Amino acid sequence: MAKVLFIGDVVGKSGRKILREVLPQWRESYQPDAVIVNVENLAHGKGVTMNTLSELSGLGIDCYTSGNHVFDKGDLSAECFEKFPNLIRPANFEGQLPGHGYYRFAKAGRQYLIFNLNALVFMENQFDGPIANPFLALDRLLVEQSQKNDIIIVDFHSEATSEKIAFGLYADGRATAIFGTHTHVPTADARVLSGGTAYISDVGMTGARDGVLGVKAGNALKKFLDPSVKFKNEPEEDGVMQINGVLVEVDENQKAVKIEKLYEEI
Repeated sequence: MAKVLFIGDVVGKSGRKILREVLPQWRESYQPDAVIVNVENLAHGKGVTMNTLSELSGLGIDCYTSGNHVFDKGDLSAECFEKFPNLIRPANFEGQLPGHGYYRFAKAGRQYLIFNLNALVFMENQFDGPIANPFLALDRLLVEQSQKNDIIIVDFHSEATSEKIAFGLYADGRATAIFGTHTHVPTADARVLSGGTAYISDVGMTGARDGVLGVKAGNALKKFLDPSVKFKNEPEEDGVMQINGVLVEVDENQKAVKIEKLYEEI
């Protein structure tokens, strides 16, 4: 039985801090065989940089996934894909972009294939570029990249729960697990689908608990009270920190048999 630990969107300094503190504890408690972490908000709430990724390098993370904000630090983000081959971005982002949308590795005699895909619904103004159909992109990736006995994990970066659920059902039986990311709020629908695919609509975020999706509450409130105010994306770095993850157990046929929601705060 293989165990896969996936940790949801790490936001800014507070997210990096609690990840460094709790991940070693979860390793000891749950003994995961593979660890995957979404890092699209790693550097001050948007994007990745060499310095912020390097902070995590001693944690033994097998693969870093991302989403629509991964390139928000410009050349600083692009450099990360050259130095960290286990950092991936959504495979269905079109155009000449750094990096790849998949990553393969082997651990303890098992083969792991990680896909990153971005949804379409409500994403029109959240990514500066075309996004191809993620359902069809999954079909293509499975044909081009999958091999016999792969444990296939998909980070589906999506805003709409309807699209996430539809995607999970579409992938059921063809992927080992579908982990929804992006909305930063953990959902209560973690389950194993009928075809043996572990599914959750959103894993949740890792960072400040009392902000608004990781951002200082005052900044978000100003925007809601007066839409003309320019929103300031300033991560909350004080107060209680939370970490959200899921642990999936996988049998010898690459089917999920259990998914467990993990949460801790400090």
